[in-house]
Amino acid sequence: MQVKIAEPWKNILNQEFEKTYFKELANFVKNEYTNFTCYPKGNDIFAAFDYCDFNDLKVVIIGQDPYHGPNQANGLCFSVKDGITHPPSLINIFKEITTDLNVDYPKSGNLERLAKQGVLLLNATLTVRAHEPGSHQKKGWETFTDEVIQQISKEKENVIFLLWGGFAKKKAKLIDKKKHHILESGHPSPLSANRGYWFGNKHFSKTNEILTSLNKSKIEW
Repeated sequence: MQVKIAEPWKNILNQEFEKTYFKELANFVKNEYTNFTCYPKGNDIFAAFDYCDFNDLKVVIIGQDPYHGPNQANGLCFSVKDGITHPPSLINIFKEITTDLNVDYPKSGNLERLAKQGVLLLNATLTVRAHEPGSHQKKGWETFTDEVIQQISKEKENVIFLLWGGFAKKKAKLIDKKKHHILESGHPSPLSANRGYWFGNKHFSKTNEILTSLNKSKIEW
């Protein structure tokens, strides 16, 4: 795995790439991509950083694993490529955006448009073997992405972290709550959403209210 990551993320994370765990992770990923079908495409593994400039960072959304079906994952959590059927969690995210902001349901499931506005769409694990959810967990990715969250917490101020579901909520301990804003709710997956833990959280309007109070431009969700 060749690490091609955008500046200034590269400067902030450079030390991680030299650590033993990351070198072992890189070898693991390289072997997996050589011997199995894996997602996202190699060039998209670090897409979350490519599309969201560190200097423009306003919001962090934390996912768990990339989608493991064909042509879905594009390196941004919850996002799919243009023309791909929206997965259930993304449908529920879009439903909440629609009702919260009184806007039309988005046609494209490609969330690059959000990343370019300063939303880091970060999966805890950045790769997966086709049709095997969780297959690349506990190989080192979580160590890396935890460090990303800690570096954001340390280097930035007033970033809004959206923590959806039990897995994401555990990341709250990595964030300096005196410097940043944390909004928590259930996960947008049907299992959680249909139990009443997702719909009505109004995270999208609340995020924009915080941004407005900071004299920052709102996100066009």
